[in-house]
Amino acid sequence: MIVNAVPEGWEIIFQQAHALLATQIAFEWRVADRPERWVETLAAIAQHDDGQKFWAGKIGLTPAGAPANFTMLPFSLEQATQVMYEAKFQGRWRALLTSMHLSFLYEELRGQNNRTDEFLNNQLENQARWRKELKINKKKAQQAYDLMQWCDRFSLILCRSQLPEAERTLEVSKGPDGVQYHVIQQKDGSIKVTPWPFEKRHFTVSVEFICLTQLQFQDEAELTEALMNSPIQLKEWTISK
Repeated sequence: MIVNAVPEGWEIIFQQAHALLATQIAFEWRVADRPERWVETLAAIAQHDDGQKFWAGKIGLTPAGAPANFTMLPFSLEQATQVMYEAKFQGRWRALLTSMHLSFLYEELRGQNNRTDEFLNNQLENQARWRKELKINKKKAQQAYDLMQWCDRFSLILCRSQLPEAERTLEVSKGPDGVQYHVIQQKDGSIKVTPWPFEKRHFTVSVEFICLTQLQFQDEAELTEALMNSPIQLKEWTISK
């Protein structure tokens, strides 16, 4: 979950909803620079968080009983394995991009645990095999993943309310073209990306969220009940050149 503190309590955005927002962003990318396997790439972006554990074993709450943001959770090899397992059923391209995403997230853990190292090694081996089978070179695969990672990062900026005030710029990341992009929230509330990477001059994206007014929970069951019974709301952003 993505958890934001708001005046009313907690704003909750599920990981899968964040992934759908990332896909909306990717869908608007300029046509000339889209990967050849465009539909499969969009599917990989939309489902890159599928297989996430909802919560179990006290990972849904902080020690104080508040909903836990995903950044507070420790690495779970079981979860990463499940994410990869589910990706394989939709084809090698989605599996390749998902595997590259897991490498991006967890390669820094190498050397801490033998089982984790084995998992990371398997990712690199599978990526090489899938590139060969798909007849795509490493550069093309990296460009496709860079688009996925860029949209994932931009979506997280929006979902986590990280846009600076007073029209200050925030770095997103380098796109598939190797260009560094920045984002600015303008005075009228619209969001500007520089340089402009999209096909349209402006478009709207959105994500569903839940607002919890209860600040603390006794256990995961109580949190689950609150989430399942709370009304769903919608946040929208206009991205404009």
